[in-house]
Formats: sequence, structure tokens, C-alpha cells
Amino acid sequence: MPPVPERHIEFAAVQAPDEQARRAAVARQEQLTKPAGSLGRLEELGVWVAARQGTCPPHPFARPRDVIFAGDHGIAANGVSAYPSEVTGQMVTNFLTGGAAVNALAATTGAGVRVVDMAVDGDTAEIVSAHKVRRGSGSIDRTDALTSEQAHAAVAAGRAVADEEVDSGADLLIAGDMGIANTTPAAVLIAVLTGSEPVAVVGRGTGIDDDAWMRKTAAIRDALRRARRVVDDPVALLRTSAGADIAAMAGFLAQAAVRRTPVLLDGVVVGAAAMVAEELAPGARQWWLAGHRSVEPGASLVLDHLDLAPVLDLGMRLGEGSGALTALPVITAGVRTLAEMTTFAEAGIGGPTAAEASGPPADQQSEKPF
Repeated sequence: MPPVPERHIEFAAVQAPDEQARRAAVARQEQLTKPAGSLGRLEELGVWVAARQGTCPPHPFARPRDVIFAGDHGIAANGVSAYPSEVTGQMVTNFLTGGAAVNALAATTGAGVRVVDMAVDGDTAEIVSAHKVRRGSGSIDRTDALTSEQAHAAVAAGRAVADEEVDSGADLLIAGDMGIANTTPAAVLIAVLTGSEPVAVVGRGTGIDDDAWMRKTAAIRDALRRARRVVDDPVALLRTSAGADIAAMAGFLAQAAVRRTPVLLDGVVVGAAAMVAEELAPGARQWWLAGHRSVEPGASLVLDHLDLAPVLDLGMRLGEGSGALTALPVITAGVRTLAEMTTFAEAGIGGPTAAEASGPPADQQSEKPF
């Protein structure tokens, strides 16, 4: 029998970033005391932020927030991770006491860190468990990750968290993840939405050996058979193949775009959630910037699918929002150079001539790339 369609979840229409502010930022870049294009990608980042803030010049983000969605996954019992499931809850405590990498990285950027327990298989502090929908998610190679009610509750929780953060003044959101074995459901989502085979998306995750890699590939293969039946229904896909943490991330990313709040994406797990979020709220990707390129194979498939270029490529694969936080100072540099540099007119410096600005005639240009 064909699968029963999931009850639809409606998001408000996503509005495009401010085109007038984008054009003003591009024009300002051409007047700053530097050769046009000489700051490379920094110039693009400044323009990107101006369009999302709806103003030129833009301003550095005043209240960036990294929200880490935590949850356990039943597929961990298949031996697909180098760490036991108990580590998820232990890491939640580590986040709360400030001892994780993401805490150190957030401290360098002035970002706040929030943890949301969606499906940790254990008790966590009340401050993080208000939106929890269950303890652990189902083993997706043979059963659904969530019930229909839990899938809807998880997406609604992510939406609510985005609203809470924006209403509290957050002007940049980062989605982070924490969950032993969560790269397995992420790989399934990426494979089914890109039409890829398991071997193209499976990675080493927490640093698994060859035997664990083979077990993980088999688990993704089996889960992918189930996911293909519901690929055209994003909520059913989350119910079948994701987990409460990833479902909440999808709701969070979609609602951030609805609220016209820019988001820095992190690694492969957040990327998988983003792919589903784009299905839930078409056009949401206009409000997202890829902080980095994870070394997980599925991460590049995500970036290609969403047409996003990463800010950094440092060989990172930690998750938690760590890659996005590492990219934030680079983005801030792009914002500050656009906003704080003087123009040629302000500095009394001669700008480029028309010929210099346009370059030599086409027949005199070298074909050698620089």
C-alpha cells in the first residue's frame, strides 16, 4: 500500500532579501579606497549581510546565537559510531558548564549558546528539556524515527525556538547539532533528496574504523529504502528517517527565514536539516550562509543542492555549530570593511579612471587565470 500522506505543516511565505540594500552595497564597494574586487570574498560577504539586514552600510551582528539541538538515535545500536549513546547527554552537560569546543569558539565571537534537548535518551536539566518530545528516536533502518505526532511536535518546537530567539533580539542564528550517530540519518536524508547512493554519502563521523563504516553503509542502505517511499513529503520524511533533533532543526531554519533573520549553517547534520527546511519553506535558503565545508562526503552534496558556497574549508567535522562560529569573524570582517572604510571622495584620493575600472580591451586581456 502507498504511504498515507502526512498532515501538512504550513510556513508563511519567505520574502526575498532587500534588493535595494544589495545594490547600494555593491555600489559602495566600488567607491571604497581599494581596487574593485581586491578584498575578494570579503566583499561578497559584506554585500550578503547588507541585503539581509536591509541597510547599507551593514553593521556587525550584535546578538548572534548558536542553538544546539540534541537527540539520540536508535541506529546507534548498529555500531555506526565510535562513541556510546551516553555521550549525548554528557555533552549536553558539558555545553551547559562551558567546557565544549563550541563554548570556546562562541567566546571569541560574543555569540550566545543555547542547548535544546529534543530526544536525549536520559534526563537533562529543565532549562534545556522544555521542548523534548521523546527519549531517543527509532532505529531508522527498520522503523520510523518518530510518530506522526512527534514529528509535528518537533518541527513546531524548532519553529518556536526560532521565534523565541528572534523575539529576544537575535540578529544572526546558528544551528548546531549534538547526537551520537546523527550523521547516519543525515546521510539518509541527503541521499534520498539528491538521488545519491549510500557509498556517496557515508562518512567517518566520529572517526569510525572500516568495520563500523561498513555497518554504517548497510544501515544507510536499509534506511534509504524506507525513505524513498516518502521522499515527496517533507514531514513524512522527517518522521521516517530523521529524528526529533533534526526535525526541530528543519523547523528552526525554515522559521528563521520566514522571520527574515540570517542563519549561518554548520556541517552535514545541519545541512541535511536545511535541505528538508527548504522543502517546508521554499526560498528559505536565501537567508542562509554556509559557514564551512565539512569533510563529511554528504556535506558537499548539500552545498551543491542548496547552491551555497562555504566561507571556510578547514577540514572540520565536529558539529555543534563550531564551523559556523569559526566563520563568523570572517563575515564580520566583510561587514566592517564595507561599513567603515572611507570612499575615495571622503579620503580625497583619486579613484580609478573609467578605463582602469573596466580593464583593458578584451583582445588585450591575458587568457591566463589569476
